[in-house]
Amino acid sequence: MTKFAYIRTSTKDQNPALQRDAIAKVDDIKRVYADEGVSGTLASRPQWDALLDRLEPGDEVIVWKFDRIGRNTINVLEAVKAITDKGATFHSLTEKIDTSGPMGQAMLTVMAAFAQLERDTIAERTRAGLDAAKAQGRTGGRPPAVDANKLEKIKKLIASGDYSRAEIASMMKISPATLYRVIATL
Repeated sequence: MTKFAYIRTSTKDQNPALQRDAIAKVDDIKRVYADEGVSGTLASRPQWDALLDRLEPGDEVIVWKFDRIGRNTINVLEAVKAITDKGATFHSLTEKIDTSGPMGQAMLTVMAAFAQLERDTIAERTRAGLDAAKAQGRTGGRPPAVDANKLEKIKKLIASGDYSRAEIASMMKISPATLYRVIATL
């Protein structure tokens, strides 16, 4: 039996150290495959695909948490099926789930369903919060870089023909890209 580990972070900003530390405590791991800055919802993840191609009967795939292999119940179960179809087993360190037996497979299904419920509940709360804020007249995001007053000044400067776009952007203390986006709306 050969042990392989898989690590995934969704964004480049996320730090995989926690996953790497947990995996480092497991003996005899032949190779760690890592997709960093790759969403779990993507069908193709280069290192995940390489790991699946490499698997042989009797191998074991180890992850820190089972949500590293998929973002919803269906993704996780499909990923585990891809592993078990190769004759390999799946082991999640955090949830202590091991698919080498029927109880581990059943627990994986239950845990994946609860993880999906948690993500859906968080998304629902976020949407409700955003809707409540919108109803109160608040909107998210950065304030606009160009208000109505600046827009009028920009129009006058452009109409005068005395200044380059770069000079106008500098005078208005905005980036040239912002100026071009404003001009495109005129």
